[in-house]
Amino acid sequence: MLLRDSRLGEISRDVLDYISSRTADHRIFSADLLVDRAHLVMLREQNLISLQVFESIIQAIDRIQESELGDGEDVHEAIEAQVLSLVGPEGGRMHTGRSRNDEVATCIRIALREEMLALMNELLSLFETCITLAESHTETLIPGFTHTQHAQPTTLAHHLLAHADAFLRDFSRLEDAYSRVNLSPLGAAAFASTGFAIDRETTCRLLGFDGLVENSMDAVSSRDFLLEVLSDLAILMTGLSRLAEELILWSTQEFGYLELDSLYASTSSIMPQKKNPDTAELARAKAGSVVGALVSALAICKALPMSYNRDLQEVTPHLWRGLDWTRSTVRILDGCLLSAKFNVDALEASAGAGFSTATELADSLVRITGMPFRTAHRIVGKIAAAGSHPTMQELDSVSWEIAEIRPSEKGFTFGDLETALDPRSNVNRRAAVGGPAAAETTRMLAARRVRLAGARQSLEIKRSCVEKAQEELLNYHKK
Repeated sequence: MLLRDSRLGEISRDVLDYISSRTADHRIFSADLLVDRAHLVMLREQNLISLQVFESIIQAIDRIQESELGDGEDVHEAIEAQVLSLVGPEGGRMHTGRSRNDEVATCIRIALREEMLALMNELLSLFETCITLAESHTETLIPGFTHTQHAQPTTLAHHLLAHADAFLRDFSRLEDAYSRVNLSPLGAAAFASTGFAIDRETTCRLLGFDGLVENSMDAVSSRDFLLEVLSDLAILMTGLSRLAEELILWSTQEFGYLELDSLYASTSSIMPQKKNPDTAELARAKAGSVVGALVSALAICKALPMSYNRDLQEVTPHLWRGLDWTRSTVRILDGCLLSAKFNVDALEASAGAGFSTATELADSLVRITGMPFRTAHRIVGKIAAAGSHPTMQELDSVSWEIAEIRPSEKGFTFGDLETALDPRSNVNRRAAVGGPAAAETTRMLAARRVRLAGARQSLEIKRSCVEKAQEELLNYHKK
């Protein structure tokens, strides 16, 4: 093997399998070739390799296919070995002033930013699905819940906006993390930099990074960027699991609020009538898997001394698994939601169930009679305990018993009572900022459209910066 021959000699297959990262390294194969190119360009511009050697190595890199790589501890060694077989000993100059430590750290960041850009785009699609559905349901009454109990009437638009805003915060967290991911560690070498006259700014620019991880020890040993992304994924998946849980509950016979499209359901092997929300159930479960990936990564990184330690090799697979699970879950739930059939009649019929208009009745007593809210709360609470539909007679009787007040004598009419008990009136009255009234949800939806456009523009700028840098790099030797 390339890195053992002169120092350690042969290695057994068992040990090689144990220390190898080749199974996971396909995720960074393309990134490794980009890093090789950028490093070679920098070496050439710094006159650290000749033009002839530069061109021969670049030509070799152009020919390398992942499927043709031989054995090795990792993809980096395998690529270098392939270059040596094609170019000869002079091919070894590609590693001048570089270590596997800074090389792998750079490759991870390049591959990770690609995954993040894709995930952020998929997340914006889910966000748009939420607000598009909400725009069609600003007047659709639904029951609102706390503690899984009927609480107050709201609208489907208001409910979907709650999910949408959480997803927009997830996007913001990922975008913020991207600024710390997209930094170049290349040039740090093993950890103490190099005595060669390298130019880190050149490789940083050619690889589309926004800046450097400046301290060379920090550059190769830090994985906090990875832990931060996994943390963001765990938070995102926690929010997705809430949506998944509602899709599951709302599609039951007991709720009957929606039906999932058959594409996102399955049937039973024995009960032919079943339509099971399997995709949503798996989304709920995969949230736990992503949390597990985060905890595993944190446990591996805990208490590692400076600088690089081989333990870090075990962290990266948790990142890729977490990303795969999260991206697929975002796409699946986007499809579930976009194709779901909402039972508007069932939703509106249960909007006022469980005396969910009780809060508005108490509020109305305060507004019209002037009694303290806590007094009104006690009055309505006792009526609720009786379990009957409130009448003016009952309202006067209970109010007198509790506070020696008769609302009917304070200007509270039967019409006021009926209005307070009407779910739609409840919703329309709640027009404060962030409330469910149609006018307010319409305003919020318009604002979210503006934020969506801004987020997409920001994402496009990031993507464009990376693509322009890679285009320059890939065309460099054609000048």
